[in-house]
Amino acid sequence: MTTPILEQARLYAIIDTGYLGDRPVEFYARELVAGGADIVQLRAKGLPAERVIEMGRAILPILRDGGVPLIINDDPVAAGSVGAAGAHVGQDDMPVRDARRLAAWRVAPQSIVGKSTHSPQQAFAAAEEGADYIGFGPLFATPTKPDYPAIGLCDVARVTAGAGLPVFCIGGVKIENLRDVLKAGARRVVVVSGILKAGRPSEYCRALKEILLEVG
Repeated sequence: MTTPILEQARLYAIIDTGYLGDRPVEFYARELVAGGADIVQLRAKGLPAERVIEMGRAILPILRDGGVPLIINDDPVAAGSVGAAGAHVGQDDMPVRDARRLAAWRVAPQSIVGKSTHSPQQAFAAAEEGADYIGFGPLFATPTKPDYPAIGLCDVARVTAGAGLPVFCIGGVKIENLRDVLKAGARRVVVVSGILKAGRPSEYCRALKEILLEVG
């Protein structure tokens, strides 16, 4: 199910709890809305489900008021409990259909479900499986994906053009290399540490969006 929000989205931001520091999760939600992020994911690796749900419920009203959908990483049940727009699953997680069913128990019958992919074969398989969008990467080495080697830019154009669903390129994407990623064929990106480590995340987001919108 490709929604207008996914079709129009260019900047997918992730609030990774490993980068929060002393700033509360609500701070980042407000900054991402102000900066023009199109989608926001909450990634809370290693935290108990109760804490994920608590954080999700804290930021959901902020994002909803800004018209930005919230995606919960790894835990479709928590996504359903929060009332998020959907969930994101990895290659080693449950099938898309199961994630959609679990995420939708409290919200819409058709929750958004995205899937991480690390090769063209995985990308095309995720499309066949019924994912609403895919994350494709990591393009560059990144501490947020330490178990996956960088795959580079060679397959970006092929996957973006051939997957038949929105493709968000992920992994080490920052302002410094964004134009190279776009020249390789990307139209949508996920940014994590560049935003979260910025002094003013909203300004960093705005700078990213300006570059993304240059390519239409």
